[in-house]
Amino acid sequence: MLAVGSCAYSTSTALLASHIKSVAIPIFENATTEYNLERELTDAVVQRFVADNHLRVVDERSANAVIRGKVTFYKNSVFGIVAGSSSAAQAEEYRVTIGVSVVFKDLVKNREVWTDEDILKTANYYIRDVPGDSARTERDGRKQAIQKIADEILSRTIESW
Repeated sequence: MLAVGSCAYSTSTALLASHIKSVAIPIFENATTEYNLERELTDAVVQRFVADNHLRVVDERSANAVIRGKVTFYKNSVFGIVAGSSSAAQAEEYRVTIGVSVVFKDLVKNREVWTDEDILKTANYYIRDVPGDSARTERDGRKQAIQKIADEILSRTIESW
């Protein structure tokens, strides 16, 4: 007789222990030269958790868990070029890349629930209007990459596969 196994998966919030009802999110550290990046990232993570409403965001003295982060990488680089009118190449598309190191710690049981030293997210933007997309700035790309990081941190904290 041939036994056949199958693999199934589903999403759930089983990762969170039942005693974890609140989280503190102190200002991330910033190991880059980008001014205010740590505050923008921390604010985005806090807003994401508040909007999700699985965990209350509170100060660290009152929290059951804490998310600590450090911005480790920032780069804005040319991603796409086009030939200019004088046949000199011109940058048209750029990519913002942001890297962070994050730890989610259960303060009640004093243990790390998850850690990732290298969460890396990117966002592309065009400096001129192109079909299907309008012109944007580095700041727009930065906001998009920050939002992706905030989404990733929330997802890893409250979901399991």
